[in-house]
Amino acid sequence: MTLTWPARIGLLCVAAFVVLALYGPLLLTVFFSFFTLRRGAVQWDSFGFGWYDKLFHNAGIGEALTNTLIVGFSSAALSLVLGTIFAFNYHEGRGPARKLQQLVIFLPFLMPPIITGLALLIFFRQVGIDRSLLTIVIGHTIFVLALVYRTILVRLQSLSGSLVEASYDLGASGWQTFRHVLLPNLASAMIGAAVLAFALSFDETMITLLVTGTDSTLPMRLWAMMRLGFTPDINALVAIILVLTTVLCLVAARHLMPKDVIGRGE
Repeated sequence: MTLTWPARIGLLCVAAFVVLALYGPLLLTVFFSFFTLRRGAVQWDSFGFGWYDKLFHNAGIGEALTNTLIVGFSSAALSLVLGTIFAFNYHEGRGPARKLQQLVIFLPFLMPPIITGLALLIFFRQVGIDRSLLTIVIGHTIFVLALVYRTILVRLQSLSGSLVEASYDLGASGWQTFRHVLLPNLASAMIGAAVLAFALSFDETMITLLVTGTDSTLPMRLWAMMRLGFTPDINALVAIILVLTTVLCLVAARHLMPKDVIGRGE
């Protein structure tokens, strides 16, 4: 079906409006990270990196960002290890326990975050664990584990069983087969899953609110600042995070995309 020119123009206008509505606020924030807004007017002669300099000297934001990175990397690493173990257990195992394992892994991810966070809060209080960065790491790991587990399991199930059989026939041990045969084939999926897990952990707020102690993460810090209003250096923070998350998304897409698709794109 061939569209008429008025229909094409209409669709183009709708697409332009959607793109502007989605990315306009982000681009505006990046714009004001370089310029100063005074009395509702843009000071065009104020272009510079002054807000970035103030951001790097903001001790509160720096501490919150450091905590967020610690939690993000820790939860991504833990979920990667656990997700790989559970994926192999499901792939090689037999019996109804496999279904129970999947239920336990997916349930915290499928439930509303406030329910997951509240359940973790009650658990930590019952066992006497004080809320800290450790409890945040545990909460985030439980939340992102389902994503990592499923990503690795799908890649593992797509591998040919003849690879493992050939490795054993050549005299390789179980560890050697995992290290030299399975791990190279799973590496891209593991990297992509870890990147996505880090991104989810970086942004998680509700679970963090319920299990955090005196240590504040970046989302919690920004949420607290909403009551008094944001300072202009937050525009610089948003710009930096936007660039970093874009790079992370590209890396994740690169490693999760099938190799034949990448080859055709190149």
